[in-house]
Amino acid sequence: MYVDRLVGTDAGIPPRLVMIHGACNTGACFLVTPDGRPGWAHDFAEAGYDTYVVDWPGHGRSPMRPGFMTLSTRDVRDAVAGLLREIGPSILLAHSAGGPIAWSLAESVPHLVQAIIGVAPGPPANLVDNLPPKGEALEAMAKDSESGLPISAPVDELFYVDLDFVQQHWFTGAQAPIGAAEHYYRMVVPESPRVINERFNIEGQGVGVSDVTLIGNRPILIVTPDSDPRHPRSLDAKTASLFGADFVWLADRGILGNGHMLMSDRNSLAISKLMMGWLSSVGMGMNAPARKHDPSGNDG
Repeated sequence: MYVDRLVGTDAGIPPRLVMIHGACNTGACFLVTPDGRPGWAHDFAEAGYDTYVVDWPGHGRSPMRPGFMTLSTRDVRDAVAGLLREIGPSILLAHSAGGPIAWSLAESVPHLVQAIIGVAPGPPANLVDNLPPKGEALEAMAKDSESGLPISAPVDELFYVDLDFVQQHWFTGAQAPIGAAEHYYRMVVPESPRVINERFNIEGQGVGVSDVTLIGNRPILIVTPDSDPRHPRSLDAKTASLFGADFVWLADRGILGNGHMLMSDRNSLAISKLMMGWLSSVGMGMNAPARKHDPSGNDG
């Protein structure tokens, strides 16, 4: 598994932060925005966090080995666990399908997970209905935003998203930079169908948790944007409630117009600063980012 490391600028021993991307993505989503601004990884490193950005196995700069078609969420979890064993206890920041990976890591290697920030995170399978791979029931739920717009993937071919999907599901907020979907689409990668079917618990394949108390025995924050069609407030609030986590609906903090790829949006720095503020409140804080925040939403 390829890992980028951005060394924290703080003197002494800075906290370690591991960023975990979602399905059909790579760690590039944390490194740079579609309009060329430094991404969240730079925000956290400049604030002092020793920041690690992974490319899941078979994604981006990590080699796609034989058997990728059956790559599972647990396989990715085990790769990240290997990183944690090398670097030591860390904070996890997990986006989208990275959510189930983070929840599972907190259960499988609890001593190596200090805190979790879930950004529009996938829930554990405990909260997702056991869905059929096709049929009227799935088709109905696929149009229901309160159900998280579940999908299934044919198991005999790689799963791809097209530009239309990226526009309609990932860059749906007013804060998306001009041409964001077109630029970002160049970074999209094929996905293992198993990962997709596990994310939406198709035929009960999802990755659940057995010890909710163990996972919740650490600071957890869930951050949800106001314009993400797959993450309505009610759905992510259920995940937060399950773990006893802090839950932030960004609109309640005056941060508006963010879609699913909120780390790419024009106000991305405002969101990273919010997360750093929360880390400070739970005793894992550093200094604020060096770059200034433009209240108009155009961070430079």
